[in-house]
Amino acid sequence: MAKTSSVAKEARRRKLCEKYAKLRKELKEKGDYDALQKLPKNSSPVRLHNRCMFTGRARGFHRKFGVSRLVLREMALKGEIPGLKKSSW
Repeated sequence: MAKTSSVAKEARRRKLCEKYAKLRKELKEKGDYDALQKLPKNSSPVRLHNRCMFTGRARGFHRKFGVSRLVLREMALKGEIPGLKKSSW
């Protein structure tokens, strides 16, 4: 499990990014980069980081499933992901 503070910080960033998305797009189209600089740093989508929806883990994230490699392996072994199984040779 990731620290709850890290998960909460990421949630705040996502919320702020959604709040300013329309304004950022308009300012970029106008070319008003001074106004863009005055927006909060965390409103930039570049600062977002993908996290596992179950554990909050930031590393080893699989975009297709939205989970970390550890959770993906557990789910595959339990048969919770259709068409995915652990290979052995």
